[in-house]
Amino acid sequence: MTTTAADQSPAAQSPVAAALAGLPRVVDLLAARAEEHDRDATFPYQGIEAVHEAGLLTLTVDRRYGGPGGTLADTVRVLAQLGRGDASVAVVTAFTLLQHAEQARVAGWPTAGYRRLLNESRRGPALVNTLRVEPGGRTGAPPATIARRDGDGWLLSGRKTYCTGAEALAWMAVTARTDEPVPRIGTFLVRGESEGLEIDPTWDQLGLRASASHDVVLEEVHVPAELALGLTPPKGGTVKGGAAAPGAAAEAVPAAELGRAWHDLALSAVAVGVARSAQDWLVRFLHQRTPANLTEPLGSLPRYRSALGEIEAQLIGAEELVHGLAPRVDRAEPDAVARTGPAHLMASRAAISAVQQAVSLTGNPGLSRRHPLERYLRDVLSSRVHLAPDEAVLEAAGRAALERGARP
Repeated sequence: MTTTAADQSPAAQSPVAAALAGLPRVVDLLAARAEEHDRDATFPYQGIEAVHEAGLLTLTVDRRYGGPGGTLADTVRVLAQLGRGDASVAVVTAFTLLQHAEQARVAGWPTAGYRRLLNESRRGPALVNTLRVEPGGRTGAPPATIARRDGDGWLLSGRKTYCTGAEALAWMAVTARTDEPVPRIGTFLVRGESEGLEIDPTWDQLGLRASASHDVVLEEVHVPAELALGLTPPKGGTVKGGAAAPGAAAEAVPAAELGRAWHDLALSAVAVGVARSAQDWLVRFLHQRTPANLTEPLGSLPRYRSALGEIEAQLIGAEELVHGLAPRVDRAEPDAVARTGPAHLMASRAAISAVQQAVSLTGNPGLSRRHPLERYLRDVLSSRVHLAPDEAVLEAAGRAALERGARP
C-alpha cells in the first residue's frame, strides 16, 4: 500500500506523533529567545505558549481524559529536545508533564478539579507544579506550611521555595500539615491567582535564570475541602484521594517509586539536551576557528577530534541510559525503576563534564557572554538543584548492592 502525503499530515498521525512532529520548530523558537530571557531573568511566556500550541505541554494527559497518553519514553524524547532550545522552558514543561503523568497513574486529583485543569489547558498553557521545599527544611521533616480548618474548607499559610515556574503556575499542589491535635499531611490544590498568595521574586541563580523558581508565600489561602488530597489520617482512619487509576491492576511497583523514576529520567533528559547544544556549538567552533599559526581549522587537529570524541562518548552513554530505561519504566519493571536514581546522577555528571570540556577546549570564546556556551554551562550546573544529594543516591545504591550480595 502506497503512503500518500495526506497520510503523513499531522491530522492523520496519532496525537503523540503529531506533537513530536512539531518539536524542531518549537526548539528553534526557544533557542532564538533563550539568551534574552537568561540575560534579563524574564519568564519565557512565548516559549511556553509555543510548547502548548504544539501539543507538548499536555503530552502525558491520559487517553481516558481525552489526551495523547504520552509515555515516559515520549517524555524524555521531548524534554531532551526542548533542553537544546531553552533549559528553563524544558524544566518548567517537565513538571507539568509529570503532574499529568501522575494523574494517569493514581487519579489523585478529584474529577471536577482535573476537568477544570484540562479545560484551562484547551484555552492556553496551564502550568502545574508540586510545591514541597521550604526554607531551611530538612529531608523527611513534616512541612512547616499549616492548613487550618475553615468551615467546609482549609486556610493555608506558609512559604515554599524553589517553586519552578512560580509566577506562571495555573495550579500549585502544596504540601502542608493540618493544625489538628493529631496532624495530618496532605496536598492542597491551590489556584495560582488565589487571594492571599504572593510570589516573592527570590530566584537569582547562576543558571536556569528564566525558570522563575521563586518563593511562594501563602497567607490564609482558602482551599475547598474537595481539593485537599491524600491527607494521612489518624491511626485507623481512611485515606482520602490517591486512589489507583480506574481499571488499573494492583501494581508490582508502588506509584510513589514510579513517580520518582519519571522525575529522575525527565530531568536527566533536560540536562543531556543542554549538553548536546553545547556540543553542537563546539562543533561549529572547531570547524570555523583557524588560529593565526595554523592553516586549517582546529577540527583538523587529532587532539581536538579526540577531545570531541570523549564528549560524544559521554553523551552517548547518558542518552542510552536515559532512553533505554524509560520504556522499561513504562513497563513498570522493578529493576529499571530502582536504577533511575543512579541514572539521574550519572547522566547529570556526564552532561556537566561534557559542557565543561567544551568550555575548556574553546578557551576565552567559551566563557564570553557573546556566545551561548557559557549559558549552557551555567544551565547544566544549575540542573543539579533537581538532583538528590550524591551521598543519598550512592548510599541507597550501595545498600541495595549489599542486600543483593547477602541473598543466598
